[in-house]
Formats: sequence, C-alpha cells, structure tokens
Amino acid sequence: MIIEKKDYKYAVDVLKKDGIIAYPTDTVYGLAIRYNSNKALENLINRKKRPKEKSFPIMVSNLKMLKKVAIVNERSEEIINRLMPGALTVVLNKNDETGTIAIRMAHEETLKKIIEELNEPIYLTSANLSNYPTCNSPDEIVMYNLADVIVNGETKEGIASTIVDLTGDDIKILRQGPISLDDILNKENKNG
Repeated sequence: MIIEKKDYKYAVDVLKKDGIIAYPTDTVYGLAIRYNSNKALENLINRKKRPKEKSFPIMVSNLKMLKKVAIVNERSEEIINRLMPGALTVVLNKNDETGTIAIRMAHEETLKKIIEELNEPIYLTSANLSNYPTCNSPDEIVMYNLADVIVNGETKEGIASTIVDLTGDDIKILRQGPISLDDILNKENKNG
C-alpha cells in the first residue's frame, strides 16, 4: 500500500504493530521499524534477507533522543550540532555498554513527526535486498515485497550518507558520502 506524507499517522500505526514502512529520506528510500521491538527486527532481517550479525542504523528526531541510546561526549556533540540533521551517520558507543550504534537524525518534517509520535527511535536502513542495489522507487519496493506500507515521495541526494566513527580518539570515515572528513574536522581545524 502506498500512502501520502499527510497520512503519516497510518505509518505510525504500522510501526506500532511491528510492521515495516518504506520512506523517502534525504538520501535514498529507506526501510523503517520500531527500535524497541525484536519482532519487528526479525521481520526486517527476513524481508531484506540480511545476515543477523549485521546491525542496522537508527534514526532519532533530536539530540535528546540520541542521548537516550548513545554516549555523547563534547567533541561528538559539537559535530552533531553542526552537521546534523544532514547526510551524516555517526557511530557512537551505546549507553548500555553493549557495543556501538550508528545513528542519523531526521531532517524531513514528516519523518520527524513519525519518530516523535512513535516516541522511540526507528531502525532505518536502505530499501534493498541484502547485497542488491538500493530501490529508487515505490514500484521496486513493491516488487521485492520489502515493506508493509510505502510513503510516497522524492529522495534528494541519491547517495547514501557519510558514516563516521566517533568512538575513538581518531575520527574515522567508514563510508564516504556527501559530507567529507574536512567538513567533519572543520571546527577542529579552525581551532587547531
């Protein structure tokens, strides 16, 4: 089923019932589920045909929600405040000390509303079968049966976000996207 953004409350209901929604992000179409549901996570892993040991990034609506799941030091907070929301995924240590987590911040208003109404982060991953190209249209998502509901819309940049690891002393780019290492280091370079 394809819905319009104005019908976002229907997408929230699907998420609350452990379903999967497809959503046009600022980079590519993504698949989203509730963060706090093992059933939804199992559903997503099966639909994408993805190995269980590979983790999914999450998306939050704001810095306050981000701090509920991850440890944010002064350097990380400065980078987050300067470059997020945007085409950046930050890898941080989890608050529960069970490892690391990759986090994006919602930029688009309807997606922020979905996360806020759900009142928890969402797992958000590219809309594709594991090791296949990302789907660029609702038709492709339907063809691969990847979601229970698709929110109709346009993606903007068409390339996946930059992933940066902020867990150690050195900042490491794990996947290059629209935001460069120079962009990330910009503040530090000015003060250095």
